[in-house]
Amino acid sequence: MTRALRLPLLATLLLTLALSRVSAAEPAAKSKPVLLYSLRYQAPGENRYPADGSYQPILNHLRATFEVRVSAEPPSPKLLRDVAVVLIANPNENAVGTNPPPVHLERADLLVWASYLQDGGGLILLGNQEGHNLEITRFNQLLGRCGMSLTNRYHDAKLISIPNSTPVIGGLRWAYYTGNEILLQPTHPAHPKAWVVNDASTPTATSKRNEAGILLAVAELVKGRIVVATDAGWLSRNALDETGIGGVILRNHQNAELFERLALWAAHRR
Repeated sequence: MTRALRLPLLATLLLTLALSRVSAAEPAAKSKPVLLYSLRYQAPGENRYPADGSYQPILNHLRATFEVRVSAEPPSPKLLRDVAVVLIANPNENAVGTNPPPVHLERADLLVWASYLQDGGGLILLGNQEGHNLEITRFNQLLGRCGMSLTNRYHDAKLISIPNSTPVIGGLRWAYYTGNEILLQPTHPAHPKAWVVNDASTPTATSKRNEAGILLAVAELVKGRIVVATDAGWLSRNALDETGIGGVILRNHQNAELFERLALWAAHRR
């Protein structure tokens, strides 16, 4: 074969090899688990945790690990078909100003979420502070299927050092910005477990409410996994950049990594 013929052949082989590498990389790029940030239960006009506002930094952080989607659509098998984990933050009870009232967790939605969990889906539900228009009565119907419930008993902000013995998130520092409390049914078949319990020996940043109580818990409903935490502000821009919330500033935390680990666990990736 002459040199003139060998060069085009070599170029063709190199191009084929390059294309095969691109094709081989495509499945890896598409293999990220899908995280859906559901806005369905946030009231129109609610601006505490919008995906393009205070929650934008955490969603951007998660894009390195997840394919992140945002939707206000009702839950359905079509919407959740390839979703590994869903985030719901601060579901609202009442209308904001003159806006329409929020959608509540009614029976139709409840059945879809329960089915999604039973089939292996992951769900992360974040409560919040008092005065943040939080709805818990209806969501407790879903949590009750997992042996958990949210209460209206609150704990104040502090930097929490999570014990090394804690699964998945042990050793991390959580900047906790005040929230309600979780109750568990220890004998429930979903095996609910407390992963973060408030240590009253550690003072709060406000020198106020500091009783023992569960702040973060998990459970497994058939094949699915659920995480419940009692604050939504810890993922906001002001918490992550350490400018503080309500005059309280908690520094040297690992909130972004903490949430990423929880999301990966809920998505069966840890």
